[in-house]
Amino acid sequence: MPNIVVLVKQVPDTNAPVSISGGAVDFSGMKMVMSPYDEFALEAALRHKEAAGGEVTAVTLGGAGADKILKDAKAIGADHIVRLDHDGWADSNAVQGALAAAIRDLGAEVVYCGKSAADTGAGSTGPGLAEHLGWASASNVLALDFGADVTATVPAEGGDARLSVSLPAVFSCDKGDLKVRKPNVKGIMQAKKATVDVRAAQVGASSVRVVSCALPPAKPEGKTFHGGAAAADVARLLREEANVL
Repeated sequence: MPNIVVLVKQVPDTNAPVSISGGAVDFSGMKMVMSPYDEFALEAALRHKEAAGGEVTAVTLGGAGADKILKDAKAIGADHIVRLDHDGWADSNAVQGALAAAIRDLGAEVVYCGKSAADTGAGSTGPGLAEHLGWASASNVLALDFGADVTATVPAEGGDARLSVSLPAVFSCDKGDLKVRKPNVKGIMQAKKATVDVRAAQVGASSVRVVSCALPPAKPEGKTFHGGAAAADVARLLREEANVL
């Protein structure tokens, strides 16, 4: 029975307005949620457990505020929840190194994560983690079948490819057929009582630093035209300014 880990990340709600303060994103007052693609990873991990047995451990790297998304994972079906205690920013390589160390400590045989995080969109966690661990990996996974090996469906030129992947392995999940289940009342009550296993994070030095952040320039106001007499002007602007004709 496999020891399954799913990585979850706390990110700002994608509908939340973004503000910059002191050259950095101001997270105060922002609603924080589980990164959407990590929800698909959690669903994949739970399906693996249902097919092959074992237990699912949800892991995140962050401060105490990230406990909420771990309890969300617990409510949906994770057996254990672990937070690697770390405040502040770290680059992708440092984060992946810390996650790899924790996964070794947990004795995991398979790891699921989202194909990318909603805040950075880098998409490097799955492949980078696999490199740190020396494991196989499959990215942008759309569907999974579980047997002695895991069969992953991934996008390929001209269609989809089915890959047979031997464990240990890391799978980065896209939406595909992974419809995320909802927590039931029992799960919600268990999550409220659950204790987060807080562990020290082994975060190495970052080789990348954020110099500054800035919002994109504001879009110019739109133009309004009325009547057929304006058709020539509209066509000219579409050709000369919008470059769509």
